[in-house]
Amino acid sequence: MTIDLERFHRQLADELVQLQEALMQASAPQTELPADPSSGTELAQMDALKQQAIAKAIRERLPTRKRALQAAFARIGAGTFGRCCQCDSALELERLEGDVAAVFCLDCVIERDAQK
Repeated sequence: MTIDLERFHRQLADELVQLQEALMQASAPQTELPADPSSGTELAQMDALKQQAIAKAIRERLPTRKRALQAAFARIGAGTFGRCCQCDSALELERLEGDVAAVFCLDCVIERDAQK
């Protein structure tokens, strides 16, 4: 199987741009809860708490994804993109299409999950 490195390089670059935008949005000032709980409805307060929790989760996950994408770029440069980091077999095209930063083939993912 031959991998279209140019296509995946573009996909990585596009996702990094989107990720940078998401990082900027996630670091924007957050909706604050009303100082006086009686000043807003309970539903509005619950919504604000939910939005804060979602924003926090996004802020925590985006840097990890950024590192994964940067590592994928490095693998392209090193000539190892599309190879499993555990067994060195070719990654399934479907895996790369689903996650351009994938590092393990399906067999190794299953094996790693079974060891948990």
